[in-house]
Amino acid sequence: MRTGKVIRETKETSIDLTISLDGRGVSDIDTGIGFFDHMLNLFAAHGRMDLVVGCNGDTDVDGHHSVEDIGIALGEAVKQALGDKKGINRYGTFYLPMDETLVIVSLDISGRPFLVYDAGGPMAPMIGSYDTELTEEFLRAFAFNAGITLHVKVMYGTNSHHKVEAIFKALGHALRTAVKIDPEAADEIPSTKGML
Repeated sequence: MRTGKVIRETKETSIDLTISLDGRGVSDIDTGIGFFDHMLNLFAAHGRMDLVVGCNGDTDVDGHHSVEDIGIALGEAVKQALGDKKGINRYGTFYLPMDETLVIVSLDISGRPFLVYDAGGPMAPMIGSYDTELTEEFLRAFAFNAGITLHVKVMYGTNSHHKVEAIFKALGHALRTAVKIDPEAADEIPSTKGML
């Protein structure tokens, strides 16, 4: 089992996060932000990764610190779980339709962190207590701490809930593909450079 565990303590958040890349999609999430809990549950379920997240953050101010810091912790945990990255597929791309919305997520576990994010136009400012601008903050924190190149694009759509939900589901699917072990190259680093 490829597992990563991160405990992160700041003056703004206290986070305890564990991920198993070879799980069954079981999750136990408590961030203090209901919609974000739902998104992380979907990410885990569609990625077939077991994920436990506990966060005590300053949500009395807003959700920014909690969402961003969980992105940092999740990225660090995924990087830890990947170890030397031997045998992984490395790349993952997934198109996900959700009613009127279509999202594409494409990623490369490259060791070169980068984010390209296109929300496909304006979103409703809030979904429940979740600030939709924080989606980009989460993705950036995750990509830069996991060491991945991440492209996320809402191709089209009108419902903000559908857009954000499709992003998290597609991210789970794309990451699942990228971290999967290729049995024909289980002892190889998937790079001509010999490292990722």
